[in-house]
Amino acid sequence: MVKRLFDIVFCLLALVLMALPIFFLSLLVFLTSPGPILYWSDRIGKNNKIFKMPKFRSMVVGTPSVATHLLLSPDAYLTRVGSFLRKSSLDELPQLWSILIGHMTFVGPRPALFNQYDLIYLRNQKGLHVLVPGLTGWAQVNGRDVLTISQKVELESEYLFRKSFLFDIKIICKTFIKVLIREGVKY
Repeated sequence: MVKRLFDIVFCLLALVLMALPIFFLSLLVFLTSPGPILYWSDRIGKNNKIFKMPKFRSMVVGTPSVATHLLLSPDAYLTRVGSFLRKSSLDELPQLWSILIGHMTFVGPRPALFNQYDLIYLRNQKGLHVLVPGLTGWAQVNGRDVLTISQKVELESEYLFRKSFLFDIKIICKTFIKVLIREGVKY
């Protein structure tokens, strides 16, 4: 209950503080690439329920719906501002909506794509399907894109057993640092 209350209050505050940057990023995406501003992808939520998760569109329209590391040449699919959006993690800002409506939380495992069967399988084996997916997580601050799937699942499993309000605050603080120095970002 405390976590959900924190999510709502912190999310509303973030939306107010980020309203102008969100507007300008929306305009930037609109002006630099044909197609919608937001990309809504099918993601795996708590108890393996699929939900639609928004991101600022950083890839051209028609990019296959697979994890970026599975694309033969990910850079070929990026829009003119796509690399900047991804490396700065600003493409994630629309996920505040998912947090506000309860599909996501600030801290938890990153939501898997609906077709990341290997990741979903390993998470189910470890009982991680009971967690609400997060904007950031323990795996995010400990390697992000440079971790293997099994390494991510091990870190997420550690989070499941260590989770607490104070641990979440620690992860949020570490996230700000990791995003500023762009550590662990491949694409």
